[in-house]
Order: sequence, then C-alpha cells, then structure tokens
Amino acid sequence: MKRIVLPFFLFFMLFSCKDNKDVQQIKTSDTIENTVVEKVLPTDEAVPEDADFKNDFDILLATSYRTWENNNPATSLTKNWMDLYEKNDKFYLGKADFKLESGYDECAGDSTKIINSSTKTLLFMDLPELKSGEIKSLKIDKNKIWPKEKITLVFNGVEYFLRAEGEVLASQKVINDGGKEEIFQNVKNYKLYISTKNTPEKLLLQEASFNDTFVELLFAGDIDGDSKLDFIFRANRDYEEERVILFLSSKASPENSVKKVAEIAVQFDC
Repeated sequence: MKRIVLPFFLFFMLFSCKDNKDVQQIKTSDTIENTVVEKVLPTDEAVPEDADFKNDFDILLATSYRTWENNNPATSLTKNWMDLYEKNDKFYLGKADFKLESGYDECAGDSTKIINSSTKTLLFMDLPELKSGEIKSLKIDKNKIWPKEKITLVFNGVEYFLRAEGEVLASQKVINDGGKEEIFQNVKNYKLYISTKNTPEKLLLQEASFNDTFVELLFAGDIDGDSKLDFIFRANRDYEEERVILFLSSKASPENSVKKVAEIAVQFDC
C-alpha cells in the first residue's frame, strides 16, 4: 500500500556460501480459499508479551533517526557491524560500508542522523562473528500470511510450516508498492506459528491490532551459517512505524526452530 513517508523517530523496544540453486523455493497455495486450514492446537500457546524483550544484540536500518535526549542510535553503527544486503536478487553479508549525514527534522523540531549505506541494506547487525559472502536464501513469492493461511518453505531438504490465525475485520483491493493489485485485510488478534516435522508448532509472533499495516516476511535464509532457516519480518503496528524483527536458528533451543534475537522500531509520526 502506498503511503507518504514522514520523517523518522527511533525507539528501541525493551527488549555459507553455496549457490542458491540448491535451495528450493517457497510452496504456497494460489488463493486464500485454497489455503484455509483446520485450527491446530499448538504445543506452546503461551508466549510473553514483547514488553520485557531485550535484544541479544543491536540492529539498525539504513534510514533517518531523530536525536532523543542528546542521543542518536545511528551513531552506534561502526565498520565492525555486519550488513545484510541484496544485490541482483541475491543476499550477501559484509562489513558495514556507510556514511552518516546530519539533518534536521522539521516535524519533530530536532536534529537527525541519516545512515547512507553503500549497498541495498536490509539490516545492519552488531554481530561481527558472522561470515562475509553470499548466503543461501529463498525467493519469497508470498510475503503476507493471512489468517487461516498456511505456507511451506523448503530449505536444505527441511520443510518449515508457517500458519496464521486471527480475526479478519474487513478486506479491500489495494495497489501495493510494486504497482500490483492485491487483497489487503484489516486483522486483529493475529498469531503466526512455526513448525517443522522435527519440531512442534510454536507461536512465532503475535499482534493484537494493526493500523493500516500487516506482518510481512522480508527474508528467509541462512544468516548464521548453520544450514537452517533464519527469518526477518516487518511487523509495523501503525503506518507511521517501521518495525523489524530478526529470528535466528543458531540461538534457538533444541525444541524450537528459531529464536527472536533482535527488534527495532522506528516511529516517524509528527
């Protein structure tokens, strides 16, 4: 859905290299009607709210940040941070290559710092132990998993199942950022579950409501080099917010597929 992007405001919530031809693409049904699934009782329904979540390490987006109480998070970015970026429809990891630009936010009436990356950055991560180079990733043909839908992702011969629940309040046709028409739904009490044949279904993320936004899968691939899927989701709760959540498999316990390790939320309201 196209929107006018206003200046940004940051707050943090309390919170290797094989050809992509070896990776199978996402399998999804063609329509919402064909993706209706029976409700499955998950083995672990209870997941704490994000209010107590703390990042395992910091992440940043290549964007503009407002200064808050004489502190600007953009200044924490260094050349030792890792840059997950896209080039020619493939993803790579490399050391952050960027410049900081000073600015002024007329809406907020305060100074800003803008991170100008030399690459098409998806996410900066303060995790220097990651290995540089091309990483395996899936081509994402369906980035929104609406309530009563289920998709299967196949990676290194393992099937990952993502299943969604929630209440659809309304549906409408919209033109997305790519200029294509799609169905957009107003959803509340959204829950997204993940499982594999070897791990029980667990609650991956949940949102009570959205304001002209929805959860989107931005990336599925092997960031941490353990031959298992990692995920990056955009989970904006409001149209004046940019919120990204990172899940890594190497940090997960044996009974889980992935673990939420970092989150960043940027407000750009007036």
